[in-house]
Amino acid sequence: MGHLTLRGVRLAIGERTLLDAIDLDVRPGELVAIVGPNGVGKTTLLRATAAFVPPAAGQILIDGAELSTRSRSERARAVTLIGGNVEAPHGMSVREVVVTGRFAHRAWWDWMVGDSDLFAADAALERVALGPLRDRPFDTLSSGERQRAWLALALAQDARVMLLDEPTSHLDARYAVEILTLLLDLARDGRAVVTVLHDLNEAAAIADRIAVLGQGTLLAYDKPATALDPAILERAFGIAFDRVSLDGGTRVLARGPRSPRYPTDLPQAPSAGH
Repeated sequence: MGHLTLRGVRLAIGERTLLDAIDLDVRPGELVAIVGPNGVGKTTLLRATAAFVPPAAGQILIDGAELSTRSRSERARAVTLIGGNVEAPHGMSVREVVVTGRFAHRAWWDWMVGDSDLFAADAALERVALGPLRDRPFDTLSSGERQRAWLALALAQDARVMLLDEPTSHLDARYAVEILTLLLDLARDGRAVVTVLHDLNEAAAIADRIAVLGQGTLLAYDKPATALDPAILERAFGIAFDRVSLDGGTRVLARGPRSPRYPTDLPQAPSAGH
């Protein structure tokens, strides 16, 4: 199924608590965005949810079973994490990279690729509109194409919980919209999708619910119109925000410094012919 639950999770680095009292519930078919200031612990929370780092306290469950009690292969089949700034593999085609997602479904020593693995990889590449590029060297892809290829790998892995760390970073507006639309489609297929986003308005546009991290804890976990309350965002980021409604959705604007008032007595530019 892919029902993700975090109960009372605390994350620590040595003696220092990074995040505490984190309670999240992400149902299949739901897309949740995690937002918050730099250094608050968003990536660490994703890594803990994927069982790469252990929580100092609390529980992380998928379909009611604690993730830490499952074997490594069971965890790989249950949850996948697509990290930010993943180094592009050299000497491998796009298809060869994507097919590695199938290794979660076999013993650690079995690296043979069968017809069913190739079929799953090709189907995943078609789903993210990269089928025609499957034989291209992976490191020749653009940033947007690489993000879609990593999504294809996650699809080939067939985990029901997908975690993504800033999948739209370094992408232009067109590629960002394509990735966000694809994430929403994947959630609507019945997966639980959790993504860290840097842009608050991207989160507002696609998320069913938004988790706002700040001051070492979870400040809000609700629908965008409620979670992106200016008072909550000010607590998280330390600056003032305005919230507006646009085309039936919520958007937020950070209050930046005012532009200096330019003098009005500047000399006039000479007219043409002088």
